[in-house]
Parts: sequence; structure tokens; C-alpha cells
Amino acid sequence: MILEITDLKKVYGNRTVVNIPSLSITEGETIGLVGNNGAGKTTLFRMMLDLIRPDEGLVLSRGVDVSESDAWKKYTASYLDEGFLIDYLTAEEYFLFVGSLHNINEASVFTYLEQYQDFFNGEILKKNKYIRDFSKGNQNKIGIAAGLMQNPDLLILDEPFANLDPTTQIRLKTLLKSPDLKQRMTTLISSHDLNHVTEVCDRIILLEKGVVIKDFMKDENTLKALENYFSA
Repeated sequence: MILEITDLKKVYGNRTVVNIPSLSITEGETIGLVGNNGAGKTTLFRMMLDLIRPDEGLVLSRGVDVSESDAWKKYTASYLDEGFLIDYLTAEEYFLFVGSLHNINEASVFTYLEQYQDFFNGEILKKNKYIRDFSKGNQNKIGIAAGLMQNPDLLILDEPFANLDPTTQIRLKTLLKSPDLKQRMTTLISSHDLNHVTEVCDRIILLEKGVVIKDFMKDENTLKALENYFSA
């Protein structure tokens, strides 16, 4: 298992925002996390990444408590929001900075970025713009591409389709479904867009008020079942 959750609980004031007795993520899965606002998706991701500490329970990454070791950081990449970026750098400077953290030299960084020309749609590189001056959608592109550049075993993306134009949404879906990525990477994606999640993911976890309501493998009826659940 690449991730195991045991008796995980997070409480703010008198409200329990995450309460998950048990959850396991197997290597190589592509998992969609769905739920309405306030379901606890982002809080769960932040505990998986040791950005916030649970009030109870454990998150184990390959058997090790994420709060007690940094070993998981070597094979984990994530993009949750623009707070993960360094907004006073240009896109190129940011990619080079991330590359330097993972022993990727300058030439290799730019070689890597060539494969994302379509994904960037000519809006990211060679613009001489600080990251803070890009649109939210283009900041998303930068964060996602930087995460993938790390060649992680585990990738966590919070609302990656948000603020992307339709063309880029399609390109991102194609990227996440590519056999190369699915063979070598475990991916967790949260999204409010049920179509995107069911198209990209093999397993769906439905959260409501911090509790796992459903956890199932995708089939031809999944999208309809989710639509029925959320319209009830």
C-alpha cells in the first residue's frame, strides 16, 4: 500500500471535518475524490501531505507515519492551490527551482517542458511574467506540470480542472489517462466535475461531511449513480 489511513479525525471547533476509520490506497491506482463543498476533501489531502496534523489517527505512506519522516517527500508530488507556487518567480525560474530540488539540471528541465507545449497552449513560457500575474488557470498549469516533472510515485491534485479552458481540460484528461503515467504513478484527484473524475479515475471515493459514504471501482454506471446521489 502506498497510503494507509487509520482512525483519522480532524475537528475544527465543534465540527468534525474528517472522520475516516480506515482507507487504503494501492500502488498504481487512479482515484477520484468527490463531494460537495465542506466534504473534507482538501483537509484530507493536507493531512496526507502533513500540512496539517490530525487530531486523531495516522496517515502512513509506505508504512511510515508522514508526520514522523520525510522519506515520503522523495516520491510524492502535489498541487493543491496557488499557495504551492512561488509567485515572485517567472514560470521558467519556478520550474528550474523545482528541478534543482530534485537534481534535475537546467537542460533537462527545458527538455521536459517541451512535451507540455500543447498543454501550456503558448501561454506560459517566454512570457517574462511573474507567476502572480498569470491567470488562475495558467497557475494551475504551472503547478501541475511542476508536480509531474518530479516523476513522482504519488501525485495529489486538488481541483486540477478548475479555471482551465475546455481545450486544456481535455489535454489534462488525456495526460492523466496516458498509459505511461498510469503504469508508474498513483494519482489522487479531487474534483467537482463528475464527468472529468469518472473519465480519468478507476476508483471513486465519495466524501460527505468528512465521512466516506461510498468507495467503489468505476464501471459504466458510475457517472449516473453519482449524478443521482448528488441530485437526490
